[in-house]
Amino acid sequence: MDRHRGIEGLARIGYAARGIVYVIVGIVAMSAARGAGDTVDTRGAVVQLLDQPFGHALMWVVAVGLLAHAAWRVVQAVADPDGHGDDAKGRLIRLGLVGSAAFNGLLGLFALSLVSPWGGAGGEGGGDVVSRLLGLPRSQWLVWAIAAVPLAVGIAHFVKAWRASFERYFQADAATMRYVRPVSRFGLAARGVVFVVIAALLAFGGAQYSPSDPPGVKEALDALRGLPAGPLLLALMGAGLAAFALYSFAEAVWRRIDPTAVDRALPGRAGWAR
Repeated sequence: MDRHRGIEGLARIGYAARGIVYVIVGIVAMSAARGAGDTVDTRGAVVQLLDQPFGHALMWVVAVGLLAHAAWRVVQAVADPDGHGDDAKGRLIRLGLVGSAAFNGLLGLFALSLVSPWGGAGGEGGGDVVSRLLGLPRSQWLVWAIAAVPLAVGIAHFVKAWRASFERYFQADAATMRYVRPVSRFGLAARGVVFVVIAALLAFGGAQYSPSDPPGVKEALDALRGLPAGPLLLALMGAGLAAFALYSFAEAVWRRIDPTAVDRALPGRAGWAR
């Protein structure tokens, strides 16, 4: 029982760590919309933590939280505690959870490398993989294939926001969900826009990017800022990403988490550490 409470605690810390990263991305984007500085990506947001009060300690919390979140995503993909199933749709969702695990794991290792001599080099989640693919001898179809990944993730965010399907995983009363629901939908939609813009940047300008510097959150926000009414769009996106951070914090508090899924993810080891 104590072990299960510990697993649940780590999972919730993971959601909170993701929220900390995105609240910084959102706030910096809103500041950039007013002409105060530049946008940052998730890695840049992590770096900015060191400049905050108790930054070193906070960085440790975020690093451990992101790695815990990555581990929980793997458990979700393998043990399927949310019941996505083994049909085509379920397998696609679970594959997306594996991608999320890689994204957060790499970002967690990057955060760890900033405060610990034993940390890995890390990188912006998934960026190293995209860098290698962009560096291969390629034709346009390969770039389009790479672009299809963030496009699919973005569309999935839009669907999740529209259907509010996240609600089924929340253990909160109706009064709480009255506030959580609209904020979460706004945040998911905003993050979906970011992924769709990344896909567009890859599909229509992939050859412009260095293999060591593929487009990410920062490039997506900068692209929106360059459009007509760009500052307004950037401010809305900043607010949306801050809303996604609030959605992450809400998950940290109210999301249904089944820690016994770890036992199912480790066949034959259900009785360990009891």
